[in-house]
Amino acid sequence: MNSRPLTFVRRGQPVTLPHVPPDRTLLEVLREDLGSTGTKEGCGEGDCGACTVVLGEAVDTPEGPRVRYAAINSCIRLAHSIDGMALWTVEDLAEDPLIQRTPQADASLHPAQEAMVQCHGSQCGFCTPGFVMSLFGMYQNHVCRGEPITRALAQEELSGNLCRCTGYRPILDAAQQMAALPAARVDEAQLLQQLKLAAPAPFAPGDNPAYIAPARLPDLLAARAAHPQAQVVAGCTDAGLWVTKQHRQFAQVLDVTRTAELRRIDEDADHLAIGAAASLTDAFAALERQWPQLHGFAARFAGLPVRNSGTMGGNVANGSPIGDSMPLLIALRAQVVLASVRGERTLALEELYTGYRQNVMAKDELLVRILVPRPAPDGLLRAYKVSKRFDDDISAVCLAIHLDIADGVVRRASIGAGGVAATPARARQAEALLTGQPWTEALARRAGEALQAEFTPISDMRASGTYRRALLSNLMQRYWLESQGTPAASLEGLALQKDAA
Repeated sequence: MNSRPLTFVRRGQPVTLPHVPPDRTLLEVLREDLGSTGTKEGCGEGDCGACTVVLGEAVDTPEGPRVRYAAINSCIRLAHSIDGMALWTVEDLAEDPLIQRTPQADASLHPAQEAMVQCHGSQCGFCTPGFVMSLFGMYQNHVCRGEPITRALAQEELSGNLCRCTGYRPILDAAQQMAALPAARVDEAQLLQQLKLAAPAPFAPGDNPAYIAPARLPDLLAARAAHPQAQVVAGCTDAGLWVTKQHRQFAQVLDVTRTAELRRIDEDADHLAIGAAASLTDAFAALERQWPQLHGFAARFAGLPVRNSGTMGGNVANGSPIGDSMPLLIALRAQVVLASVRGERTLALEELYTGYRQNVMAKDELLVRILVPRPAPDGLLRAYKVSKRFDDDISAVCLAIHLDIADGVVRRASIGAGGVAATPARARQAEALLTGQPWTEALARRAGEALQAEFTPISDMRASGTYRRALLSNLMQRYWLESQGTPAASLEGLALQKDAA
C-alpha cells in the first residue's frame, strides 16, 4: 500500500505533506510535523476543545459556490480527512493573507483575538487558542453574513470548549464584542481558487492506497469489497479515540465522508433521507426543520466541534449503547439502508444490532442512508438526555418517546432507549401497553413501570442501574406532564444573562 500525499490550503497557499500514515491525527501533524504548537492537546478525546481548529470547504449553494467554515477537534480527526480543504490554526489568524482587514483593524490581531483581549477572556491561557478558533468560526459563519451573535448562540456554539479557570462570562462577552470591531474577513473568491488547486486526485478503483476516500458511491462499495480489512471511518469522533486512547493502529483506512451520495440529505413526500456521511450538524438541522422541538436535544448531543466532524450514519453504524441518535431515530421509526456491490437492503434501525457494538452488516456492506418518516399530524415527540454535565457529556440515559394521540387515545407508540441495555433498544413492552389505550396519567404511570421492568441497566461511572431504572419511569411521567401543557422543567429553559458585575 502506498501513502498518498496530503494537501491542504493554509495561509493562502497549498501545503503538501508526503508519507503521512493513515492513522495519524491532525493534531499530531500540526504539533509534531509542522511545529504549530499553538494548538493544544488537552483531553485527546474531543471533550475539552483546546485543540480546536477551523476547516474551510467549498460547497455548492443556490447562490453559487461558497466556503463553509467548521470548527473541529484536531485531536481525534485523522489528518488525511482534510485533504483538499483549507485549515486555520490560532497562528494563522494574524498571518493569513486571505484575511482582508479594514484600514482601522489591528494588523496583528483578528477580531476574535482582539475581543478576547478587550474582554479579559484569557486566564491561564491553555484553553484560549481553542476558544479563539471557535470564535473565528462563529465570526465567519455569523458576523461575516450579517447575523447577530446572541448570548444564547454564543453559549451554544462554545459548548465544546471548556475553561478550567471558569472564565466563561468574559469569553461570552468576547463572542458578542467581535461584531463591534473593525472587520477582518476571508477573501472567499481567492480561497475558492486555491481550493480548486488543492483538490485531491480522483480515486481509481485499482488503487490500493493506505487511505482510501472515494468520491462516488460505486467506487466506495467496490473499495469496501476489495478491502474488507480496512478500518471504515466517518467523522472519527469515536474511532479517533481508538487511536488516542487505545493506541490502535490502522494499516488501511476507508473514509466514507468524501462520497458525494452519502453527504446528501434529501426530502420527499414520505421521508427524510439522511446520507450516512452527512455531518451531525446538517443531519440535526434537517430533523429540526421537521421537529423544531429537537433543537435543545441536538445542541446537547455534543459540542459543536464534535457535531461538525461526526456523522449520524457513523453514530448509528458504531452502535454504542450510549449513542444518543439511535434512541431518537428509533422513536422516529427510522429505517437504515445497507449497500454493497451486491445491492441494497432496508431494515428497521433497531434490527441493525445483534449485540454490544455488533450488527448484521456483512463484511462488504456499508450503511449508506437513514430514512426518517415525515411527522404525523397527531404525533407528540420528546427526546430526553440525562447526563452529569449539561453540555458536551455522554448520557446516563437517553429516552425518546413518540406517541400518535388522536381523540385522547394512543394510536401508535414508538419509544427508543439508550444507556439501559447492551444495544440501543426499542421499548416494545411499553409500546404494546400504550397502544390503543386512553392517554391518561394512570396509563403514563403504568408505562413507566413497564419501562422499568423491560430493562436491566448496568451500574457504571455515569450512573447506577437503580438510578437509570428510576429515570425511565420519571421521564415517562415528565412526558405526560408536557403532553398536558406543563412547561418543561429543564436547564434548557434558563437564559444566560450578561453579568453586570
